[in-house]
Amino acid sequence: MKLSETIVSVGIILAMTLCVAWQGNRIDKLKISNAELTSQLSQQVEINKDYEKRINSLHELDTKHTTELTNAKAEIDKLRIDVSNGTKRLRVKAECPKPEANTAESGSNESSARLSEAAEQDYWRLREMMTENEKQTLYLQDYIRTECLK
Repeated sequence: MKLSETIVSVGIILAMTLCVAWQGNRIDKLKISNAELTSQLSQQVEINKDYEKRINSLHELDTKHTTELTNAKAEIDKLRIDVSNGTKRLRVKAECPKPEANTAESGSNESSARLSEAAEQDYWRLREMMTENEKQTLYLQDYIRTECLK
């Protein structure tokens, strides 16, 4: 083998060695990058599982309180219909001023006291609003316990 062939062969071997070392360095960097991305992916998967769990929990909470509110409103509507039909009576504690003793009109106004139509509607509206507010408050308290106090 001639000297020039030997020099060329050594040069090629040296170039190949440098190329392999450079590729090995790139592979090491890619392995590190791959490990970091795998770690980030597993963290994101855990975050997504937690979000899914929280969303399901909130959905159950919402369903529960919506059902309770619907049932309470249905109960109020049934009670309103029963009072309207006369199967149940609406009792309101009230004090009526006693009329001055007038023997000529004695007994003329002895029927039981009743609410006016507008006052009765206001009563039912107020009762419905109170029920809604109570159910909304319970929902918000459950939401705070579920989401904020973890």
